[in-house]
Amino acid sequence: MRLQTYLNPLFAIALLVPGLVAASQSVNGKAGIFTDSTDIGKTLPGSTAFDQATGSYRVTGGGADMWGSEDALHFSWVKLSGDSTLTADLQFPADIPAALEKGVLIFRQSLDPGSAYADIAVHGDGHATIQWREVAGGKTSDAIAPLHDPVRLRIERKGNLFTASVGPAGGKLTPFSSATVAMDGPVYLGIGFCAHNAAGLASATFSNVSIEKAAK
Repeated sequence: MRLQTYLNPLFAIALLVPGLVAASQSVNGKAGIFTDSTDIGKTLPGSTAFDQATGSYRVTGGGADMWGSEDALHFSWVKLSGDSTLTADLQFPADIPAALEKGVLIFRQSLDPGSAYADIAVHGDGHATIQWREVAGGKTSDAIAPLHDPVRLRIERKGNLFTASVGPAGGKLTPFSSATVAMDGPVYLGIGFCAHNAAGLASATFSNVSIEKAAK
């Protein structure tokens, strides 16, 4: 059983289910379900604009990449402990995006560029991956989803196991790969964007965003 936070065009509705909790919606609408927004690594200043009318987030980020031993991106986050799930739709702008820019749903141990993490990422050319860094400053690994140009994304944490799922717009989510990354205490969970361009910025829109957290 879970408690799901739903976004409403005018306000957030929390549907209570016994034994479960979720991230709460900001009443003033400045950050939506997220606590804050941060530039990570070497990047031009990014931003997250929450549209309270539609419940969507326009995330703009720079950075050369999220790969190797460190990352550069703009990240909107909330800190949570324990098992939880992040789900969202991701839409790139109508103009042709750069092939390797990426929007992500991500769990990070910290806000350091070299933090351990696990995410699901969709790139500008349409390929989707689960990416992970097992230890701070270590290498990044990935696995590619069979579905090209997914819209609906999910990453779920159960202990140290992170499972990524993809689906078409309005369609069923299908898990495609998992990764094991040890994370301690509260972690940073949220949405982010990397332009794959150290000297530029790019953006995408996240909608139908929800966080579910299973009770202990």
